[in-house]
Amino acid sequence: MAEKRLDALARRLGLRTDPTIFFVSAVLMVLFLAMLLVFPEQIGGVFGDSREWIVTNLGWFFILGVTVWVLFLAYVALSRFGHLRLGDDDSRPAYGNLSWFAMLFAGGIGTVLMFWGVAEPMSHFATPPLDGVDPYSAEAASDAMSISLYHLSLHTWAIFTLPGLAFGFFVYRYKLPLRVSSVFYPFLKERIYGPVGKTIDVFAVLGTLFGLAVSLGLGTSQIGAGVNALLPSVDNSMWLQVGIITVLTAVAVSSIVAGLDKGVKRLSNLNILMAVGLMVFVLVSGDTLFLLRQIPQSIGVYLQDLVGLALWNDAMSPFTKEGGWGWQGGWTVFYWAWTVTWAPFMGVFLARISQGRTIRQFVGGVLLAPSLFTAVWFVVFGWSAMELDGIDGSGGALSEAVSDDVALAMFTFFDNFPAATLVSGIAVVVVALFFATSSDSASLVVDMLCTGTPDAGPVRQRVFWGVSEGALAASLIILGGLTGQDGLAALQQVITVIGLPIFLLVFIMMFSLVKGMHAERGAALEAQFAGILDKRDAGRGRPKVAGQGRSRGSSPVPAAAGASDDQDSSEP
Repeated sequence: MAEKRLDALARRLGLRTDPTIFFVSAVLMVLFLAMLLVFPEQIGGVFGDSREWIVTNLGWFFILGVTVWVLFLAYVALSRFGHLRLGDDDSRPAYGNLSWFAMLFAGGIGTVLMFWGVAEPMSHFATPPLDGVDPYSAEAASDAMSISLYHLSLHTWAIFTLPGLAFGFFVYRYKLPLRVSSVFYPFLKERIYGPVGKTIDVFAVLGTLFGLAVSLGLGTSQIGAGVNALLPSVDNSMWLQVGIITVLTAVAVSSIVAGLDKGVKRLSNLNILMAVGLMVFVLVSGDTLFLLRQIPQSIGVYLQDLVGLALWNDAMSPFTKEGGWGWQGGWTVFYWAWTVTWAPFMGVFLARISQGRTIRQFVGGVLLAPSLFTAVWFVVFGWSAMELDGIDGSGGALSEAVSDDVALAMFTFFDNFPAATLVSGIAVVVVALFFATSSDSASLVVDMLCTGTPDAGPVRQRVFWGVSEGALAASLIILGGLTGQDGLAALQQVITVIGLPIFLLVFIMMFSLVKGMHAERGAALEAQFAGILDKRDAGRGRPKVAGQGRSRGSSPVPAAAGASDDQDSSEP
């Protein structure tokens, strides 16, 4: 009865969506916003205590879990399942390799690279997290680069690749709706359309909204710092950041109304070109030879350190560090909890641009190409910053700026280059464009997760999610201001708590994928054996080979009601 009423309400409002997922997600989000504004200190205290418990008791699980995902993806790509396609066996990629690789970078990591490109290496350089390493030393600089790459290359992209693979496999091979619950079909079967499946989808929608809100909060604080650097009379206050969020949300909503090709794609192409231009500028204007030598060397040192970092839980910290175990809670656990909230959004994005590729092609391309770009970015910005600050010295202006406010790091860094004001202004524009791109892309994907199809919903529906994301980000900034915390601390608390249930869902995706791939292989072997029998009985023809000529309708499970047969593979 309740579902019929929600359906009738959706029709009256002119919506085209799953009414239960849409309205439950919307009500929970609005309820949280109201509580956040009415009881900021109490809500902040709950999130602070919850984060402390999660970091202390489950931090090891986050760290070990993502490493397991990296190993699982490598196993799947190299195994006998690697030849299976994300789609019918006779399907082929919709995009060439070059176009595909280019689109991988438009998935929303731009804000992260701009914010942490200087700030993270400098943070570890000034305050080494590993025992026995002196601040500002050559060893501290090398460790800082390895840790930064550990946080933002292979492991980060594994968090995106696993749900992307799961989406592509079950949506395009099994013809299931474009929802997170579809990934659990091997366990839930038709229950993905019932209360259990809808609960999973509601969690996915809320997690995506909060993950985006954290990114928008970080981007806004950096834009505010840039405005303050360009106009010293304007303070980077809480209300300035709220104003920035309001303006850029309006830009993002305009892009949402324009749609995929005219809106998202144009913004994505523009901000990627500008970001690469900034990186080339730093490479050419800085110590070019030093940076070119560091690119292969830093990648080599990172790969050499990777096993130790991937399993490092700082287990001896209660005996070696004042305050005990805490550094990884503020860095590694925060990163993994934050990144995994983007898993539904990035999973849909990666699956849509990768339809027709084999599992081996998908895993290899999505893990390696963006990781290589991230490595080059961090080497150019991170090593330039550490060299400017003084390796084997006692610290300089950059490390002081990072200590005061990490959002200032990039702009203090640009003060050391020609045309500093112009370059800082361009950097503000780049961050703003990444903000708008992330917001409009995520709004479209959240809408898809509610509708279950790749088709764009009504404009009012998409605008609602775009406005909601801006409101949520602004509320988290206000929460930090009203509770006396810095914005980043408030964002870390919220995202660590929200990230836990999403992390558990992604972890279970591994087992669902294995079950689904075994079912696919069993069906292929059965078809091959049947072909051999047919040849023996008929005396003519040749046996059907697994992986050849499978029709769109021959999935081992029935097509889902309402699922689209013609999946649009354009960029979300």
